[in-house]
Amino acid sequence: MTSIQTKSEGSILSNLSLIAAHSHISGLGLDDHLQPKDCAQGMVGQLKARKATGVILKMIQNGKIAGRAILFAGPPSTGKTAIAMGLSQNLGTGVPFTAIAASEVFSKDISKTEALTQAFRKSIGIKIKEETEMIEGEVVEIQIDRSLTGGHKQGKLTIRTTDMETIYELGNKMIEELTKEKVIAGDVISIDKSNGKVTKLGRSYARARDYDAMGPDTKFVSCPEGELQTRKEVVHTVSLHEIDVINSRQQGFLALFSGDTGEIRPEVRDQINTKVAEWKEEGKAEIVPGVLFIDEVHMLDIECFSYINRALEDDFSPIVIMATNRGISKTRGTNYMSPHGLPLDLLDRTIIIKTEAYSEDDVAKILGIRCQEEEVETTPDALRLLTKIGMETSLRYASNLISVSYQISLKRRASAVDIEDIKRSYMLFLDSARSVDFLERNSESYIDDQGKVKLSKQDDEDKDKMDTSEA
Repeated sequence: MTSIQTKSEGSILSNLSLIAAHSHISGLGLDDHLQPKDCAQGMVGQLKARKATGVILKMIQNGKIAGRAILFAGPPSTGKTAIAMGLSQNLGTGVPFTAIAASEVFSKDISKTEALTQAFRKSIGIKIKEETEMIEGEVVEIQIDRSLTGGHKQGKLTIRTTDMETIYELGNKMIEELTKEKVIAGDVISIDKSNGKVTKLGRSYARARDYDAMGPDTKFVSCPEGELQTRKEVVHTVSLHEIDVINSRQQGFLALFSGDTGEIRPEVRDQINTKVAEWKEEGKAEIVPGVLFIDEVHMLDIECFSYINRALEDDFSPIVIMATNRGISKTRGTNYMSPHGLPLDLLDRTIIIKTEAYSEDDVAKILGIRCQEEEVETTPDALRLLTKIGMETSLRYASNLISVSYQISLKRRASAVDIEDIKRSYMLFLDSARSVDFLERNSESYIDDQGKVKLSKQDDEDKDKMDTSEA
């Protein structure tokens, strides 16, 4: 009898590493004085643009630039989106960063202005300060009495600080919380009295000599001092859009998990703005202007640009960073030409950061970084040929050849991608220039604007006969 063996899909998925176009970007690559390094944090070249973005970064962190617009303008494949991603990495989790493509605005069930409004309000953070009573101490003993019939559970928790020790009676909810967190004697825990949430802070230093089976990541902390019950200031960070959703739906905060939020009435937003302003005056809340990044901004139409003009003047406005690769082109929805496809009144509000084409050394460094990111070993000759291809075609095309060349090298069981693999992939996959050249030489084989196409040699013969008969 033959045995059937199956391979666990989970083990396969656990080994997957997702690699995106900008997954190698971890920051802007600046030093402490905002001077750009030649190659750092995945960023290469574009020194002027990165230095200018570093100044913007410092202004955002100081809250000095809310309600302003910045435009990254430059040819394709010059790192506009990469610089924006580096900016988001440097901002960290404390500052909201929302990235959208301009075409998203037109592909939703809601109106264009509503889609932009939601994007703007997702980029405004509200730090809400709240005082709550906490119980912090080291667990001396925990006793849980389980009923034989599976009924009501009871228990006692002995917890202490350096100054006092107290015994608490436990109910069902607290027993479940302690069990879920796997709290045992010797753990230092924190209990929020308002909602009963238990947080394990670490293991007490007094138990450091115990011969328990502790993992290498076990954190040891000191036993808390003073009173067991203390008042602490807790800061909750939410976006204005999340507050909008919670207050516009009957299910409250569960609306955040229900998918598409739909249209939100202006009256709801006005009330929330008034309340947030009151909290700010009372010192209960702090407004954190975030960043809204709109890629391919020339795809927006004149109505969207008009809305952005107005939204930038609002009290609750983020920093709007836009990117475009257009030169003098038509503003969508109008018949007039304008720089970068943006109307002049919006362009007048922006400060423009220019990106330039990469040098050959920069292209070589970027392709080297991409090879490391994709875990592809290349020979020096192969990398030089790849760089030459990148300079003659485009950086994106050369980056795409890395993975396909790697597959070709695997077929011949090579340890590294060689020059022959690059040549083979170059012949198999066309770049845009060669594709255009092929279309021009074989235009008759494709359907033209009038719907005509030559399908076979018979078509030529029929055409010759018709011409002869007409003559």
